[in-house]
Amino acid sequence: MDKSIQPCPSNSQGSPQTISEESCYLPPPSPMAQKTVLITGCSSGIGLALAVKMATDEQKRFKVYATMRNLTKKDNLVEVAGNTIGNTLEIKQLDVCSEASIKMCVSSIPNRRIDILVSNAGMGLIGPIECQTIEEMQKVMDTNFFGLVRLLKEILPDMKRRKSGHIIIISSVMGIQGILFNDVYAASKFAVEGFCESLAIQALKFKLNLTLIEPGPVLTEFENKVFEDGMKMDLSATDEETAEMFVNIYLKNYKQIFETLGQTAEDIAEHTVKIILAENPPFRHQANALYTPMTTLKYADPNGDLPIDTFYKMIFQHDKIFSASLNFIKLLRWKSKKSFDLGGTSSQ
Repeated sequence: MDKSIQPCPSNSQGSPQTISEESCYLPPPSPMAQKTVLITGCSSGIGLALAVKMATDEQKRFKVYATMRNLTKKDNLVEVAGNTIGNTLEIKQLDVCSEASIKMCVSSIPNRRIDILVSNAGMGLIGPIECQTIEEMQKVMDTNFFGLVRLLKEILPDMKRRKSGHIIIISSVMGIQGILFNDVYAASKFAVEGFCESLAIQALKFKLNLTLIEPGPVLTEFENKVFEDGMKMDLSATDEETAEMFVNIYLKNYKQIFETLGQTAEDIAEHTVKIILAENPPFRHQANALYTPMTTLKYADPNGDLPIDTFYKMIFQHDKIFSASLNFIKLLRWKSKKSFDLGGTSSQ
């Protein structure tokens, strides 16, 4: 037998595990073979942009399974994907909050083979924690963190058997540094980052790649919904000073920050494809260079005081300078009309 083709592993009783013979003896793909990609959260935003970009690859290097929780929301993807549907792109139902849904989707893919997993589905929550219910917080954690865990519990064993695969998680700079009034969302991304740091050590043993892509603000329907929910939030459960801070500082500057510092879903899709094609993909990739100084502060001070003190002064003591800086950056970006530098990531 070809040594590159591995037989089915046995369980503790010496009997073969329950898995199709085809998937057990399926060798790793050659570098030029078409790779199977599963992407979650493709009804809009980053997931939609990435699915279309990979499906329309001129070299047809990818077979894309674009998934979403609610298939009634597939119309935008169908319209943009065009004639790739049924060829290099298929749309499937997958709810990251349902183990049964994940299993059904993965099992419907030929030989359950997924070469590249992009965990993108997520949800946001902003505002004072006094005004958020525990159920709302749990839903964020269930989607953003446990959604990833459920995916990997189903897909990781197959990748480990083949000793081949790339796991990509769309995380956030808020997985490194928390930001005002994003307490629960940041907590969910911190959980993702810690989980992945631990898992990456094991993945390396099985020759698997794991990459956290960390965007800053991205101009998508996702962010619009988070903003709209924040505008409608009942603030009666908090004190007047906190409510004023949320409305007149955070929400007041929300759209300007996104318009000034934000990227498009297409920008993040471009970053992701470059990471996928990289010869040695990194564990972390910050997609927005403007946020690098912020995350650098976190690593510069082991005590953790520096980034918190800096953000406090920027928001409450130098707010006019902060606002002027945003306008200046916005002017520079308008003049350049270019996406952010992708950091010179090497690709095949």
